[in-house]
Amino acid sequence: MHQRISLLALFSTADAPHFGSRRFLQALRFVVTSAPALLQGKGSRDFGFKVVCPGPDFAMLAKAVLSLGLWLQFAAGQNTPERGPQPSTSNSEGDLLFLLDSSGSVSYYEFSRVKEFMWDLVQPFTFGPRDVQTSIIHISTTPTMEFPFDRYLSSGTLQQAIRNTQQLMGDTNTGKALSYAKEKFFSDEAGARPDVPKVLVWVTDGFSTDDISEPMQLLKDMGVTVFIVSTGRGNYLELSAAASQPPEKHLHFVDVDDLPIITKELRDAILDVIQANRLHAVDITSSSFRLMWPKLLSQETGYYTLEYAPLDDLARKRTKQVSGAHTSLMLSNLAPETTYEVALIPESNVHYFPPQTTRVTTLPEETSPAQVLISESGPYSFHVSWAPTLDSVIGYQILYGPLPGNSVKLLEVDGEHNSTVVENLAPNTTYLVTVTAVYKSGKEKSLSAKACTQEEGSKVRHLRFEDMGPNTLKASWDSADGKVLGYRVRCRRQTGPSSVISVSPQIRSVVLTDLASGTTNKVCVKPMYKNQPGKRLCRMVHMQPATDAQGYKHRQRA
Repeated sequence: MHQRISLLALFSTADAPHFGSRRFLQALRFVVTSAPALLQGKGSRDFGFKVVCPGPDFAMLAKAVLSLGLWLQFAAGQNTPERGPQPSTSNSEGDLLFLLDSSGSVSYYEFSRVKEFMWDLVQPFTFGPRDVQTSIIHISTTPTMEFPFDRYLSSGTLQQAIRNTQQLMGDTNTGKALSYAKEKFFSDEAGARPDVPKVLVWVTDGFSTDDISEPMQLLKDMGVTVFIVSTGRGNYLELSAAASQPPEKHLHFVDVDDLPIITKELRDAILDVIQANRLHAVDITSSSFRLMWPKLLSQETGYYTLEYAPLDDLARKRTKQVSGAHTSLMLSNLAPETTYEVALIPESNVHYFPPQTTRVTTLPEETSPAQVLISESGPYSFHVSWAPTLDSVIGYQILYGPLPGNSVKLLEVDGEHNSTVVENLAPNTTYLVTVTAVYKSGKEKSLSAKACTQEEGSKVRHLRFEDMGPNTLKASWDSADGKVLGYRVRCRRQTGPSSVISVSPQIRSVVLTDLASGTTNKVCVKPMYKNQPGKRLCRMVHMQPATDAQGYKHRQRA
């Protein structure tokens, strides 16, 4: 069952010291950001989160949030996102700089965990002069660049470089490091590139011995997107002002042991920055993808030429032109599992814009049917459904016949539907069902399944009783299989006459009266079919004596 759990966190600014405590921030971060993702991963819950600001009893509330964080960790099975190989992320271009707190205020253990986090964060990226480049600047007494942006352009060499990074110790002069970063971010000597997105990820324990506001603002004014990860007792107001806006997306408070919790969220936010400013593909299928690019031209200033061809056969190049007002184009009728080289050429009558290129690989061809499901089986019919439904399929043919035997019948269903009912079957019989998809191209694909009809005259299930008052019971049951014409209910009283009640197939309950206290009565329900009645289901019902508590006891007939 799908549940929605709303978490109400109550906060006050009256008790600021608690607000910065590491354990509180760890639990709060887990509650707000991580628990929903972890528990949604189990496929059973949705979360809502609401924050209000009441009175001064913050210490109690902080304790409650800590408890709530522990409970959520337990409910989530104490899981964190798995490390290991991640899907490769291409079509991205940008210079990514880590501002790493390497001062003496950080323990060796914390420094090691941050290095693991950095690699987990960038592991799926594609590195190169036309993709992502990364660098590290140490925060210490004197800022130091660990390596320039263009030194490590493969995953293997970058991973080893991050592992080899050593802590420098010294003071936490973050302001100096930010000013140093501003120089390196736009320096050819540091391997930085002009006209690509710039992203700064500052990992801090929350302390700085010098001012950060002015150098940080200069970085943001120069177009750098700033993400901050605080693993300690940081000043929320100061850090939220330092991060890019909105802080909900760019500022993270998390304990150093829980950094994997925010990895995917932070990586996705970085991708939003470095993918938005270059040609990239979205909505990729086996036969199409949509190209998107930044707005460079207008209707009046030029047009775009798009060239694309399979990488292994560039001579099959195709060209399209769109007006300067466009920033996307859908390419269709492509080959499945094929890598395409795509070039976007802005043709401007005002400025020169360099071409942008990317490579896009279409998905393997999706086929239908990939699965066939038999359900709602009765004596004379069953329901057949299949998946997936594809635009490339114009119709389906359903062949069915008894096993063993040579008798085969055909049903035809249009391509927009994925199910049908097979009727007029023989009871208690095994059928072979074959679903064939007929594609627009003329090819066909088939998948078969076995289906069994129910025995004719099936009995009802789950006969149960409800006390309706003195000497009165309500008998209810679940429906029998097949085309039931109605139900017949017989009540044989220990004292008094027997009775028979007939009801329509839509009714699955009756009220039985005149059941004397202290007596044992027999109730039977039988489904009625066209050719013969089904098997009856009987229960013995004991009515309690009048002196006992009201109610009844029932048992199945031996």
